[in-house]
Amino acid sequence: MSDPYVGTKRGRRSRVRSLIHVADLPFEREDLAAGLLLTTGMTAAAYATDRPEAPARPGIGITATGRLMALCCIGFAVVNIVFELTDRFADGPYAEYSTGIAVMNWLVVGLKAVGAAVALLSVASRPRFLPPVFLGVLVWGAFAMLAVYALGSVVQAIGMASGLAGSADQIDLAGVAYVLFFLLVAAGFGVLAISYSRRFRLRKGVVVLGALGAPVALGVILLAAPMLLAALGVMPAP
Repeated sequence: MSDPYVGTKRGRRSRVRSLIHVADLPFEREDLAAGLLLTTGMTAAAYATDRPEAPARPGIGITATGRLMALCCIGFAVVNIVFELTDRFADGPYAEYSTGIAVMNWLVVGLKAVGAAVALLSVASRPRFLPPVFLGVLVWGAFAMLAVYALGSVVQAIGMASGLAGSADQIDLAGVAYVLFFLLVAAGFGVLAISYSRRFRLRKGVVVLGALGAPVALGVILLAAPMLLAALGVMPAP
């Protein structure tokens, strides 16, 4: 059936009176308000879901760990600098290697400075200077490199203690402290790497890339660099 009020002034006035009458009913106003609130809440939730969540700030313990690791890197770099300023290897059994050792020492100083910067950036409230993915690769690479080096030192110490590689007499307190120091620093960077990955929700590929970069970095430092220096005549060939 067609609406008898359509197209007439009387029909329009009747619909207006009906709407006013409905709006005057208490339960209708409550339903309307509830509907508006529900719609607004759903819209806000949709916008909140679309926006990327800001990374959580590191806790006090993580921040302290980052600063401690940076301090360890800087302190250990100072040791290498002191070696060069005092010409520690200019005399003695390593005199002929002194030039090559100097090059390696300054290379290690640079790496330790980078490690200190990575430790501090990993506990910053907001990403600075480097994208989170790139910094994630660096912090995982630092952890993996330190872990491989520390575990290698532990295996070497076990070999000496057992007589399989060297003698137990070669193990002294300074050597034990050296190995423990690197184990501590490796554990600290591991804590930083895990915390950073969780806060920025990094993918597993970042972890794998950083971990694979560690053996390459160690190989360049411990094998390729001395071979290159020997080829250039800076130090005697092994």
